[in-house]
Amino acid sequence: MKRYEDEQETVTLLGDSSPAEEPDLRLDDSPAAPEQDSCEVIEFGRIHNLSHKIHIFHRAALLVQGIPVYDIPSFTEDETRAVRAESESKWRQPLRLYLIIVVTVLGAMEQGWVQTSMNGVNLYLPKAFSIDADTPRNDLILGVINSGIYLSNGLLSAWLVTPLNKRLGRRGAVFSAALCSLFSNIGGALTQNWQQLLLFRLILGCALGVISSTLNVFAAECVPAAIRGGLAVSWQMFCAFSIFVGFVANVAVYAFGPKNWRLRLAGPFLSTILLLGLIYVCPESLAWHLKHGGRYNLAYRSLVRLRNTELQAAGDPYLVYLQRPAKANMDVSYLKHTTELFIVPRIRRATLAVYTVMISQQLCGINIISFYSSTIFADANFSTFGALVASTVFGFVNFIALTILAAGLSFSVSNENPARLWLLATMIYLFCVEHSPGMGPVPAAYSAEVFPLSHREIGVSSAVAVTNIWAAALSLTFPALVSTLSSQGASILYALLNVVALCLVFLFVPETRLKRFDELDEVFSVPTRQFVKYQVTEYLP
Repeated sequence: MKRYEDEQETVTLLGDSSPAEEPDLRLDDSPAAPEQDSCEVIEFGRIHNLSHKIHIFHRAALLVQGIPVYDIPSFTEDETRAVRAESESKWRQPLRLYLIIVVTVLGAMEQGWVQTSMNGVNLYLPKAFSIDADTPRNDLILGVINSGIYLSNGLLSAWLVTPLNKRLGRRGAVFSAALCSLFSNIGGALTQNWQQLLLFRLILGCALGVISSTLNVFAAECVPAAIRGGLAVSWQMFCAFSIFVGFVANVAVYAFGPKNWRLRLAGPFLSTILLLGLIYVCPESLAWHLKHGGRYNLAYRSLVRLRNTELQAAGDPYLVYLQRPAKANMDVSYLKHTTELFIVPRIRRATLAVYTVMISQQLCGINIISFYSSTIFADANFSTFGALVASTVFGFVNFIALTILAAGLSFSVSNENPARLWLLATMIYLFCVEHSPGMGPVPAAYSAEVFPLSHREIGVSSAVAVTNIWAAALSLTFPALVSTLSSQGASILYALLNVVALCLVFLFVPETRLKRFDELDEVFSVPTRQFVKYQVTEYLP
């Protein structure tokens, strides 16, 4: 029975064998004999119906051993140039690879737009559904409607990601979820009472959970390691961009009268239609082909469409083949994979780090601003139109770039003092500037890379569940907090939660920058107590 070990812990996995780790890219220092390499490549091509490409895999086998490209005379000039460009011109990639990024962007845009649409709707919804009286019941109803997409995402949809991906593939899971999202956006705009709207928001949350979890993993699996970090943050960047677009849409439909909130709810369907049209133009990811059936020929065919040369496409599948992960290690039960997130030392530490960054992202309070900024500005005596415009500026600042406490203190300034409005708006915008480069994009990118291949789907989906459950809790309680503590008291509370988030990240989140997937095993081999001790006693001083 195989075991995971580190310096202080040994944990036996459930079942007969351990889950397959991310392939170890570090080969033995002494290169294999040419005859052995040749025989192995020939066997690989025979087993996986790639004999017609055996000459390419022969050269790829030399390359993955770390032999300098100039020492391999069989390389063509184009292949030599392409290998050099992997480090010298790493952003020169095939159009098809950037199409995957476009698809990821469309998924991110829908999620951000959905958040923003409710921001403007909150100014009209209470009156439209007769829940505008300032009572605990109405505060609860408004909070549940706003947190609905987070509730269903965290409690249900994130846990459906793995089975849907297994049955339908990355593309099929995204397509199915996008159809549900399209139905929910249009249905929500046609609702006649708050109960119907809540139902559509819950369905929408399920769809968004599958889309966000799957697309982040899909992009991480398809892009080369050299640009994975840069492209992974595109999700949050364009989620922020769509928040800005949604705010612009809120202002654009203002002149349509008291029913304009219906147009706001329907708006995100535009990005969904584009997502539906493009997702099947993208090839399936290499990791999915290898995980579900060990189909190296199909994995190679996908990578040929995503790399500049066939040689570069051959390297990754052959490298995985060298590690020979047992198929049984991939085909373990869903319950077993879920359990191992918390009992296998290497995976448990990754889980702790990911959950920490996800919770910290919500503790900072950015989603409260995204959902309730118009309401906050209206409470500060902005007009309805002025509140929408001020929120739009927030969306723009969020896209381009201690302030939440200052925003709360700004409510202490007298209503008659014009500086009150400017101070509040400025502090909210500065808070957004500080959030956007850090806690905005990092959690999604971090969670998509720290788990081994065997646990990547369930790890990312569970991380999405955690962040959405916390987002739901914060969105659900914010109306009641404002009623009890006022906007000033709620802002000061979130300032304190930012301090808590800072401490959590410092103590439980190891750095993964510029690390290959195989090197992350070493990062998370350090026991948590040892890492915390180092951070406090050595790094901090």
